[in-house]
Amino acid sequence: MKYAIQVNSSPYQSNSADTAYQFIKAALEMGHEVVRVFFYQEGVYHAFRYATPPDDEVHIVARWTKLAEDYGLDLVVCISAAQRRGLLEQGEAKRQGKQDNDVADGFRIAGLGLWVEAMLIAERFVAFS
Repeated sequence: MKYAIQVNSSPYQSNSADTAYQFIKAALEMGHEVVRVFFYQEGVYHAFRYATPPDDEVHIVARWTKLAEDYGLDLVVCISAAQRRGLLEQGEAKRQGKQDNDVADGFRIAGLGLWVEAMLIAERFVAFS
């Protein structure tokens, strides 16, 4: 089965983001394919490179980065939602006169076209809000 996943909630807003991660990990371990994970709305906060949770909490960004690395997972962050929240990749940051590349390893910023493409390829679409 091919899945396209959309994550709309921030990492600490509710359990839905953790549920999304657990669903994706289980699907991949069972041999299913995740075409793309699209982070939209508050979900873009999963991609902030400099997120630093307390030592006794799960490091959500690092967990996504490792999952992407282990499975070759395509983690895409909506460019419009990211810019509204101050999440800039290196090229856009430079264009805006900023210094940083705020996007964590394993993530990339792109437009809704990649999300539409993922839904066309996938057999199932699952949104976590």
